Amino acid sequence: MERSERIQSPDGRRVKKTDILRDFQVSFFAMSRLASFPWTFLEKDLDNNKSSDLISDILNQTCLHSLCRKFPPSVRFRRLFLSELIRRQEAAGCDPLDELYDALAEVVGAADTAECYKSYLLPGGEAVSLSESVALISEGTTGLVTWEAALYLAEWALDHRQTFAGRTVLELGSGVGLTGITICRSCSPNRFVFSDCHSSVLRRLRANVQLNGLTEETSPTVSVEELDWTAATEEQLQRIGADVVIAADVVYDPDVVGGLVKLLSRILRGSSPEVLPEVLVCSTIRNQETYDGFKQQLEKEGISHEVMDGPVRRVFPYSRLSSVQLIRLHS
Repeated sequence: MERSERIQSPDGRRVKKTDILRDFQVSFFAMSRLASFPWTFLEKDLDNNKSSDLISDILNQTCLHSLCRKFPPSVRFRRLFLSELIRRQEAAGCDPLDELYDALAEVVGAADTAECYKSYLLPGGEAVSLSESVALISEGTTGLVTWEAALYLAEWALDHRQTFAGRTVLELGSGVGLTGITICRSCSPNRFVFSDCHSSVLRRLRANVQLNGLTEETSPTVSVEELDWTAATEEQLQRIGADVVIAADVVYDPDVVGGLVKLLSRILRGSSPEVLPEVLVCSTIRNQETYDGFKQQLEKEGISHEVMDGPVRRVFPYSRLSSVQLIRLHS
């Protein structure tokens, strides 16, 4: 391999330039914290070569990429990212890169919006692009952004595609749709039912499903349903006929846990004994008391669980410091 295709790391190792560019691209489109980007590799390359070639390549894989033109991250994020590239280029004493300043000029005067696009790159190179809220809480809900458990469950699904292949999957509390769209794009379910109960979330969810080219006419067959955990009817559940039920980041409020457990109990007991649905719940444990209360209520309903603690391949950028647990339920 040519020397130009490798970059020296701060500890002296030589790594593939394509891997560094991929890391920048993945982090950029998911709007990761700027501190998490692989800046040390860029710094080392700038110090060694006094050239803006790597910055030019990074720019082409991020702000100048066709995906950014179609589904741009927030104006503020792009402004901060470009400013950081310029700061590091100038600190290294490299020649100015016109394209970099032109890209910054595009966003300096642009107005910030309440919504933005985040794109999560799949291993095969495809992207799941989602319209998300810039704020963590907006329109009275936390369901307009992607949370860690949804990302973890999507990664688990990519490693366990056989769990979903050829089956009917119901997702409870789909939010903006990251997990479900990933499964539809990569795991070959026969049918996938997204669900939520908040009107704003449902509107955004339907838009994101369509944004990613999924409809009732596509394969898999996809639908988005309003599903209130406390008001779901037996007719609705039987009509869906799920073989697999999944949920991510739904155990966050003690006031809604009771309704969730009752619904899970109905799903597990309302099906044919010969065809028991597989039920998977993934949670970011922010409040141990709330999570323990959820498990206690499961036990009271006669539902046991096993922790799925095997390693998963890291696909999406998010903080691995959060405590995330995936459990499989049994009646």
